[in-house]
Amino acid sequence: MNQTEKTDTIRLSDQQILQAFVDSKALQKGHFHLTSGRHSDTYIQCARVLEQPRLTIALARETIARLPAGTAVDMVASPAVGGILFGFAVASILDKNLIFSERVEGRMHLRRSFALAPQYRVLIAEDVVTTGGSVRELIALVEEAKAEVVSVVALIDRGSKPDFGYPYYPLLTLEAPSWSPQECKLCQNGKKLQSPGSRSLAKR
Repeated sequence: MNQTEKTDTIRLSDQQILQAFVDSKALQKGHFHLTSGRHSDTYIQCARVLEQPRLTIALARETIARLPAGTAVDMVASPAVGGILFGFAVASILDKNLIFSERVEGRMHLRRSFALAPQYRVLIAEDVVTTGGSVRELIALVEEAKAEVVSVVALIDRGSKPDFGYPYYPLLTLEAPSWSPQECKLCQNGKKLQSPGSRSLAKR
């Protein structure tokens, strides 16, 4: 189904989206070990947003509304674990199936009998993009199946703006710097390190 058959209007402004993350206490300050392996003074805990079904659906609807008119999607795909809830919300709005990839021994795989057919038009949905590693791995799985990546969408881009080789539409971009552990001044200053993510060293 074309995106324009679902919604034609922008429902949330950038400021409203940012305020929703603030009100949900999803934006946290401290010294964090990100799932990309990098360190930052800012952590985006999307789970605090995604635990709210109405807000999640509203953000998914706004994401779809911002896609180019006429965008056609056959299936939504997300990397586990963070992207699953957002991907489910996007798939619900589009009335399409959702599949997700999982990391096994350090590599992304499609499990649980999930499969992609050639020529399927796939929308990839992620929650937070830092380096984009998980999205790239999922893109590779879609390409291996000879399916078509339509676009990549995300709730938040942490300011890296990675080039996925396909159209990329983050709902919100935040300039949240990150550093390698060797470059991290917070480490050098002895500030306690927190690891709130679901994994600590895998590429994201």
